[in-house]
Amino acid sequence: MHRAPLLRLLAEYRERLPSELAAADRFTQFVRDHPDCFERSLEIGHLTGSAWILDRRGARVLLTHHRKLGIWVQLGGHADGDPDLLGVATREALEESGLVVTAVTGAIFDLDVHRIPARDREPAHLHYDVRFLMSPEDAERLTLSDESYELAWVPLRRLGEYTDEPSMLRMRDKTPKLRPHLSLEG
Repeated sequence: MHRAPLLRLLAEYRERLPSELAAADRFTQFVRDHPDCFERSLEIGHLTGSAWILDRRGARVLLTHHRKLGIWVQLGGHADGDPDLLGVATREALEESGLVVTAVTGAIFDLDVHRIPARDREPAHLHYDVRFLMSPEDAERLTLSDESYELAWVPLRRLGEYTDEPSMLRMRDKTPKLRPHLSLEG
């Protein structure tokens, strides 16, 4: 079953972060109910993979000023049929920034469901976003894609100047708790 690896990751997330049971349960139910959950053609919503990319010191996060949404967000995108959401997040990071990134762990870092407004011929829908903690090989070689107005390394302490989005602030708040286990130095 192509959904089994993701369901295992969701079960691990549920055990690791009991304070986020509701999110884990919502994702699990969505994945179980929709065999086509990785497909953009599932109009009610679909899975996406994102990269929360920290610099080597774990003090800054890479954000994109998203062209279609007009807001600052982490890098990521549609699964487009690929059930390996860690691979999706890694690929999207490369496409959107030119950075080669690696996962700090293979575990899910964060889960978020957010509404994408209707645009052109695309109806409003939900993104079930699975987020992974990443580290870049070379943080200085950024390449702007046509999906972004700008890329910026934002100090975590200044994230609130770029966004008030609760899920972004939640990821910021999770970061210091994990920093001793990240091994980002090097």
